[in-house]
Amino acid sequence: MPADNRAALAAATRHRAETTRQRARAALRRLDLAGTPITFAAVAAAADVSRSLLYRDSELHTEISRLRSREPLGQHRPPAVEQTSDSSLKQRLETALEDNRELRAENHQLRNHVAQLLGEQRAATTPTAPRTQTIGPCS
Repeated sequence: MPADNRAALAAATRHRAETTRQRARAALRRLDLAGTPITFAAVAAAADVSRSLLYRDSELHTEISRLRSREPLGQHRPPAVEQTSDSSLKQRLETALEDNRELRAENHQLRNHVAQLLGEQRAATTPTAPRTQTIGPCS
């Protein structure tokens, strides 16, 4: 008489199903953090699971639907680590404006220096006018 393996088979099936769901959850988190558009096909490909599993599992289906609805179709949002806050953007703008002011001042100073050097160069290379003799009035 064959051994009764039903309990072991059921446990293996439960373990395989839970492992598959964990892969799908991990793939969903990776895609979200990377800023990749969330779709059932993208999650299924990233987790190497079937789309039907994602549709059947209510928890995964709900999460994928929630993430899909928050981003307009065709728009790619930047990864979470690349999203900037308003204060960060303001600080970057202030730094850029200050750099711009400094560069303008340096540019002005360099233009003046070049103009002075060109003037000196012109004065050094311009031949002096020949000496002329003044002739008195004609009578």
